[in-house]
Amino acid sequence: MTAAVSISFLLLRLAVWGALFTCHCPTLVNPYLNLWKNFTLAFQPTIAGKVLTRHAARSEAGDARYTSGFLNVTPEYRFSLLPICFFVSTESSLFPGLDVDTKTKTGALRFEDTKERIQKLFKNVELSVSAYDTAWVAMVPSPNSLNRPLFPECINWVLDHQNPDGSWGILHDHQLVMKATLLSTLACVLTLKRWNIGHDHMSKGMLTFLEFFFMKYSVMNSRHFLCFAALSFIKSNIASATDENQRSPVGFDIIFPGMIEYAKDLNLNLPLASMNVDALVQKKELELRSCCSNSEGGKAYLAYVSEGIGKLQDWDMVMQYQRKNGSLFSSPSTTAVAFMHRNDDGCFNYLRSILQKFHSSVPAIYPLDIYARLHMVDSLQKLGIDRHFKDEIRSVLDETYRCWMQGEENIFLDASTCAMAFRMLRVEGYDVSSDQLTQFSEDLFPNCLGGHLKDFGASLELFKASQIIIYPDEFILENINSWTSRFLNHGLSGGSVHFDRTERLVKQEAVNAFEFPYNSTLERLSNKRALESYSGDIVRISKTTYACLNFGHQDFLELAVEDFNTLQCIHRKELKELEKWVIENKLDKLKFARQKLAYCYFSAAATLTSPELCDARLSWAKNGVLTTVVDDFFDVGGSEEELVNLIQLVEKWDASGEAGYCSKEVEIIFLALHSTICEIGEKALPWQGRSVTRNVIDIWLALLESMRKEAEWLKNKVVPSLDEYMENGYVSFALGPIVLPTLYFVGPKLPEEIIGNCEYQKLFKLMSTSGRLLNDTRTFDRESSEGKLNALSLYLISAGGKLSKEEATEAMKGDVDRTRRELLRLVLQENSTIPRACKDLFWKMSCVVHLFYRKDDGFTSHELMNSAKALFELPMVLDELLNKRNTKEIS
Repeated sequence: MTAAVSISFLLLRLAVWGALFTCHCPTLVNPYLNLWKNFTLAFQPTIAGKVLTRHAARSEAGDARYTSGFLNVTPEYRFSLLPICFFVSTESSLFPGLDVDTKTKTGALRFEDTKERIQKLFKNVELSVSAYDTAWVAMVPSPNSLNRPLFPECINWVLDHQNPDGSWGILHDHQLVMKATLLSTLACVLTLKRWNIGHDHMSKGMLTFLEFFFMKYSVMNSRHFLCFAALSFIKSNIASATDENQRSPVGFDIIFPGMIEYAKDLNLNLPLASMNVDALVQKKELELRSCCSNSEGGKAYLAYVSEGIGKLQDWDMVMQYQRKNGSLFSSPSTTAVAFMHRNDDGCFNYLRSILQKFHSSVPAIYPLDIYARLHMVDSLQKLGIDRHFKDEIRSVLDETYRCWMQGEENIFLDASTCAMAFRMLRVEGYDVSSDQLTQFSEDLFPNCLGGHLKDFGASLELFKASQIIIYPDEFILENINSWTSRFLNHGLSGGSVHFDRTERLVKQEAVNAFEFPYNSTLERLSNKRALESYSGDIVRISKTTYACLNFGHQDFLELAVEDFNTLQCIHRKELKELEKWVIENKLDKLKFARQKLAYCYFSAAATLTSPELCDARLSWAKNGVLTTVVDDFFDVGGSEEELVNLIQLVEKWDASGEAGYCSKEVEIIFLALHSTICEIGEKALPWQGRSVTRNVIDIWLALLESMRKEAEWLKNKVVPSLDEYMENGYVSFALGPIVLPTLYFVGPKLPEEIIGNCEYQKLFKLMSTSGRLLNDTRTFDRESSEGKLNALSLYLISAGGKLSKEEATEAMKGDVDRTRRELLRLVLQENSTIPRACKDLFWKMSCVVHLFYRKDDGFTSHELMNSAKALFELPMVLDELLNKRNTKEIS
């Protein structure tokens, strides 16, 4: 009876106290009520895990812009992985320019507004705060007194930024990143214990309801509640620490058990079962034994995870990895631990410089500016919207090149950054040597941290960089291409590798890199694939999860979708115009001719993507259709008399009919040629300021003469030498009428002297030669059955029976590679007489040819036909892409 009365009396007092406290102390209660309110809102079905919220770091002086809880944000700052995220800018301690409306916009953002927001992202690199690294920096004692923290502002950050579930760090909407959250949470608990904050309640495994209530709403005990909630979180999720299905941060099996041992040194009783602790310790011992070799990669790894080794660490070995900025691996946590043990001035200066920039917290990796900006440029290029940011991209590449030439550590000590910088700089024409990639050869890559970790992402970047070979002696790129190909295939087949990003996404990127290498990439198709798979994947995982807004942004997707659909409308209109042109010129009446308009326009639209290049696309497509018609006419449709008649008509260039047509087919073909060439000449006049009609006629005459020679060889059963065949065959491959007239419509003026110079001719010959060799390799069986000679059959004849078909094919593939690399070198080289926009056209056509002959003989690929239809018929729907992105899981 007494107990019941006591409980009733206590509950009554509690209710009265709660009502009075709420009325008279709203400033103390409201933050918790708002926290709960926002916590529930954040996980509503309409928002669940999709809102990227800002929680600005508070400066030592107490910045007025500091806010607790969540902010309602507009769609451009939604992110599928992060319901809660703290960000810092590398330019300031807060998140400038990201104050957003409270009402979610339902419509698409205006194109120019979206561009402007993306332009602002070039100015700052926005990094998430790392609770894990901030906690380790907070543990650093003052050199003057071991009982005082050197960076007390970091302790304040830890106190102010616990998540609603009791954890610290970035909250994800997927449980497979729990290991990173456990690391961050335990690090923050160790920080509080290290400085005796909340220690009275750390050892308790359970609190009564009343203790819980009073601690939560009591200012005096709020810090104790943080510790209790954190320990409860660790206890509830400790099983994840040994779960093999979890994504494991780098060094987790060493660091997490090491932190548990450190907790014992601090007399912190963690609520963990002994069997869990034993399992973790056993995994740590296994990991350490596997790294106890004398490999340089193993040493780098052990130095990187120093916080998990503690007193047993060889600090002389660790300090060998110190960088010019004083850091170890650009990691605040590793640097903080090293400073605790060595009191090194460089370490101190690095930590102090970060806090001077970010005030009270630190990111997981710093600096990251070069990689982040390059990644941003790469994303914009993949999505096909880089042309809207030419000045910003040029500025990024110029700065990257300056750092490259100065030997900047932040480029060359990271495989991903170095590979990306090399690829992007070389493709844009900067003079960079592949010798700088020697450290990532098959023999040397295991000696670096990324090599020891079997970093899949870094290997993928190296693989992409290795494709940009332009010199015959770039053996290092061939070496890298060879080993990364094997390594990536091993990872794709389920081998043991490390993924720093969402596994499924990076695997798909690798599949695309294999299926569509640099030499067969068509921009429009690449853009479509990037749009369909775009995830806004801004999260990476090293020792902990971290995010960078520059890695991916919804504004990228919105701008790309609008741009893609705008271009698609233009392409549909142009395709209808071409269909009308075919009918008007009666080309559909030629029964012998293949109807390949869709293919021809597809190759134009997939490579000449800018809206203003309409004339270029139409010229490319029309001449592509006409070359197909003429090729079929010479192959199967025309008699010898008709072929001679057609050539004579083009030579005289008289459409009056007085010269006479020996057949209706000749009349149709010639009149189509005449009207189209004249139209091209008229359209090119304002572009070039001079008439180019005669030049286009000469291009067609050269093609017709080369086709007649092949017809004569076949008729007279002449077997030319391989050299003689190729000298004629590169012209008869019929790329001249497609590419050369199109040069007049891409922008720069081309004087007559440029058209006749040796560089122009060499570009054309290299492009056409590689195409001819590819064609002849693919069509060998069919043409042999028809009694026709081609390069492969002549190669076998010249070998005198010493080579098999397979051996000759491999030899010809080598010729294709050498020719293609020489073409790319000419395209990329600076100080050229031919403008880069014009040279790019030769490379674009080379990519078209390589894609068309990748599996089939150019025009027989159903896969390509389906790609063309999808490119023209299926618009991108932003909401569908967002829904697809938001339902993707971290795998």
